[in-house]
This record gives sequence, structure tokens and C-alpha cells, in this order.
Amino acid sequence: MTPERVREILAAVARGERTTEEAVSDLKLLAFEELGFAKVDHHRALRRGFPEVVFGPGKSSEQIAEIAKTLSSAGQTVLVTKTSEDAFKAVSAVAEDAKWHASAKAISIGAPPKTRLGKTSVLCAGTSDINIADEAALTAELMGCEVERIFDVGVAGLHRLLAHRDALTESKVLIVVAGMDGALPSVVSGLTDAPVIAVPTSVGYGAAFAGLAALLTMLNGCSPGVAVVNIDNGFGAGYMAGTICGAIRE
Repeated sequence: MTPERVREILAAVARGERTTEEAVSDLKLLAFEELGFAKVDHHRALRRGFPEVVFGPGKSSEQIAEIAKTLSSAGQTVLVTKTSEDAFKAVSAVAEDAKWHASAKAISIGAPPKTRLGKTSVLCAGTSDINIADEAALTAELMGCEVERIFDVGVAGLHRLLAHRDALTESKVLIVVAGMDGALPSVVSGLTDAPVIAVPTSVGYGAAFAGLAALLTMLNGCSPGVAVVNIDNGFGAGYMAGTICGAIRE
């Protein structure tokens, strides 16, 4: 249940187009909807400004499809993260406008808001980090951010990053995705006054410890203005960027 939908219901009552009882029926699932295996939080968009997001791992394709159908039927934007093409097939069977984002390994239903928030640039150090960067970019876009993707600009060739100085200075928020040594967020933070959201990835050789080395590097970075999300959590970074851009606009 989005704020816009609540306003529509109340306005219809005020105009005499719907009765009080009909409005009560419209709003009966305002808190959550019980599916047996899940309690779908229809109130999330009212509290947080964006609907509940579905984390794919651990859920069957049928469960994902049922949750997505429930959210979509209530007029809410749907985002399923860390999921599969099999789940997409199940979702597309119940929602014709479902989209499969192969690189981000995500499913979406619904378009981004027409009114755009501030610009968010999503950078990644290497091509192997792109899937996590795309997950972050997709999330930020669905939350209303204007997103620019800047890929393969790691510290092994800083001239590639410096070629995008204009985009860095124009951005309200920067999401920086990196595996291996995880050094890129500190470098980016030293070049701009925008907040940096660092995303460590599980990319790297044995001593990278599936992203732990990059995570520790980012947590210990000496450049200020960097916040760090969990390993491979592109969604969390994109959501935080959307929250920051929304707050700046207000």
C-alpha cells in the first residue's frame, strides 16, 4: 500500500465515489497479508517510502511468485534479489510486466518513479564485480535515483577512474563496489565531497576470504565519508543511496 494509493482511497471517499465501508475493505490489508509461509508487509512503503523487497535465496520459485503477485496486486513496486531465471518464469506467469535483470540476478515489477531524485553514480573496480554493482544500480533506480554506471575503474589503473571526475563531482551519492583489495572506495572518497557507500564483493583469490579482506579494508579506510555494507550486498547500498537522495530532496 503506497502513500499515493491511500490518498486515492481517501479522496474517493471525500468525493462520495466510495463508501466508508468500501474504503475499510480497501484498507483491510494495510498492515500485512498472511500467506501461510510469509506475512507480506503492505505497510512498508508508508513507513519507509519503498515496498518490502523479496530476498530470493531459501525461497521456492512458487513462494517468490506468490509474494510478488501479492505485492503487485496491491499496486506496489516489486523487487526480488539474488534470484534465478526459474523464479522469474514463475513470477512472469502471474505478472505480465515482470522483468528479468540477468546481470543483477533480480526480478522487478513496476517502473521507477517519473520524478527523479538526485544523481547516484555506481562504480565497480572490475568486470567481475558488475553483477553486484547492477543490483545496487537497479535498486537505486527503482527508488527514484538518476543512476550512472561507471564500471571497471579499479586502482590498478587510476587513469580510468580520473576520466570520470565530472560524474563524481555531479553525484549526490556514490556507490563503490570492489573485491580483492577493496581499495577503490577510499580513493573515490578522496576525490569528492559526496557520501560514499562501499560494497565489498566476494571476488578474489584465496586470501580474499570470499570478501572478508575487502570488507576489512573498507572498514579500515583512512578517507572519511565512507559507510560500508555487507559483502555482496548491492541491494543494501542501492537502498541506502535512495534513502539519502530522498532525504536531500526533502
